[in-house]
Amino acid sequence: MINLETIPFIETETWELTAVIDTALCVGAGGSSGSLADKPIVRNASGQLIIPASQIKGRLRHECEKLASALGWEIFYAPVATELFPILTQVSQEFQVIYIVDIFKGFHCVVSQIFGNPILPSRVILEDFICHLPADELPEILRPGVTINRRRRTSEESKLYWLETSPINAQLEFKGRIHLLPAFQSKCPDLAKALLFSGLHHIHALGGSKSAGLGWFTWKNLPRLNLDKTICSQLVAKQFLATS
Repeated sequence: MINLETIPFIETETWELTAVIDTALCVGAGGSSGSLADKPIVRNASGQLIIPASQIKGRLRHECEKLASALGWEIFYAPVATELFPILTQVSQEFQVIYIVDIFKGFHCVVSQIFGNPILPSRVILEDFICHLPADELPEILRPGVTINRRRRTSEESKLYWLETSPINAQLEFKGRIHLLPAFQSKCPDLAKALLFSGLHHIHALGGSKSAGLGWFTWKNLPRLNLDKTICSQLVAKQFLATS
């Protein structure tokens, strides 16, 4: 029998975030029913609109990979498992020592030590971002679309479809939380906060049809991050490797 009192408490840091939709949101839910749309918008069990945590986490990881790569860190890119978990000969010599994590085999880049990989668990836990307005206050909005043949640059025959979106220009607020677990034991600097906060500032749209103007949003009261001199000196890979 499991005794909950014997489970060790893991201290986490939590940030509450709010995304204000500036246009209309189009996050499709494959296989949903009860709508006339070919691509209904995703909702929770209460019928409220949500932005899935998996979508935000995927975008956030992508932005952190770009930032870390620009700072000179060797990155093992998602989602290919063989690239996320390289062998010794695939890792640059200067990163081999600092990319080793205690009790976990293999090599784990600075981003994998935040978001995880097939071996390493993720330190970042996201909740779905929920619009807390009741379902009956949000009417069904349908937007037409058509499939384009990119080779001929014309519309395809019999390829008209309908998208369900949130109400247009309604300034809907989606609220959620991000939880950050403690860092792993390794010689790699803990750049989680710096990369996560910077990555959030680079995300301005979510969902489908972003090029058509859907899914654009603004972060409301995004928390500020105060970096000390130690973290600032560790951001650039060359500077950290020269002093380590």
